[in-house]
Amino acid sequence: MKLYKEFLEACNKNDPSFKNRWEVFLYPGFWALVYYKISKYFYIKKSYFWARFWMEIGKRVTSIEIHPGAIIGKRLFIDHGFGVVIGETAVIGDDVIIYHGVTLGGTGKENGKRHPNVGDRVVIGSGAKVLGNINIGNDVKIGANAIILKDVPNGVTAVGIYK
Repeated sequence: MKLYKEFLEACNKNDPSFKNRWEVFLYPGFWALVYYKISKYFYIKKSYFWARFWMEIGKRVTSIEIHPGAIIGKRLFIDHGFGVVIGETAVIGDDVIIYHGVTLGGTGKENGKRHPNVGDRVVIGSGAKVLGNINIGNDVKIGANAIILKDVPNGVTAVGIYK
């Protein structure tokens, strides 16, 4: 129920086409978060097979992959969502908007903490790739198709290749 209320609030705030509370159930981003919560439950219990199982089911149903090890704040709004990937050690703050085709991934060159930390009230445009153990500040806007390879300070708009 809490997840529904948070996603409903995010829809009302972020999607001008949103018309009524029942539409929440039609958003793949909502269902991706439902499957994430299920897989996270098993991940915390160290039942990694079942955590991965539910993650994989969610990925096939929604085309959004959220690793159960990721830490996600309140009111994450994944709009459209197809092709979104959120890695195992990613941390996402509150009131973040992610559009389709976004990757919060690793570079393949790191061990341990490999994925980005995303602050509060961040908007990540379609197709953006945010890679590595980097910090994205609060109130940041990341442009469509941007490639982010280094820390982005609070309040900055990052476009193109940011390295």
